[in-house]
Amino acid sequence: MFNGQKVVVVLPAYNAALTLEKTFREIPMDIVDEVVLVDDHSKDNTSDLARELGIHHVIRHDINKGYGGNQKTCYAKAMELNADIVVMLHPDYQYTPMLIHAMVSIIGNNLYPVVFGSRILGKGALKGGMPMYKYIANRMLTLTQNILMGQKLSEYHTGYRSFSGEVIRSINLSKNSDDFIFDNEMIAQIFAKGYEIGEVTCPTKYFEEASSINFKRSSIYGLGVLRVSLRYFLHKAGIIKWKNIS
Repeated sequence: MFNGQKVVVVLPAYNAALTLEKTFREIPMDIVDEVVLVDDHSKDNTSDLARELGIHHVIRHDINKGYGGNQKTCYAKAMELNADIVVMLHPDYQYTPMLIHAMVSIIGNNLYPVVFGSRILGKGALKGGMPMYKYIANRMLTLTQNILMGQKLSEYHTGYRSFSGEVIRSINLSKNSDDFIFDNEMIAQIFAKGYEIGEVTCPTKYFEEASSINFKRSSIYGLGVLRVSLRYFLHKAGIIKWKNIS
């Protein structure tokens, strides 16, 4: 609990057995009430390990539903548990769970309803080993998104996010993609509802076991991001309605 508010951490997992324990052990259970892991039909023993570690709720998809589909299950379970604050953390140990206190306190003290852990604020991204091409693409995409969406985020592509339960309940996540573009569609829905997003500086780690998408998938993702941002711009300008955020 934080200020009388229930805190739930959700872990969207896929082949995370090598890094799951390190991630879970650093989750601050002094304020986190429950942890949910959704295993998107991993090929390793992620689910079995999660149960051995004592993670409160372990859900395994019968088929691989994709990164967005995984998150949909995560948030649905968090809402079922009546979460007031939800933290989405990748179990690949790329982001430190030690920032959960900071992110939860910002939401729990009603400063921002959404908080992202940004790898771009400060020098954490390159220092942590982010490939240069990904760093440059991240900066270019973020600049374009800020222009099209009328915002000033340092990064739209982090896998470390926290939300008030009110925000999650106010948007229709089922309309969004089951693929990686889900994150950006969710951001568009959040901004369309008039919510603001705060950011905290987040160190990051790139290593062999950390999850990452290859150059081809990154390119497809980048084009999808631009499409989402353009559709948001056209919707807000009253030119073409977008049902996802209507």
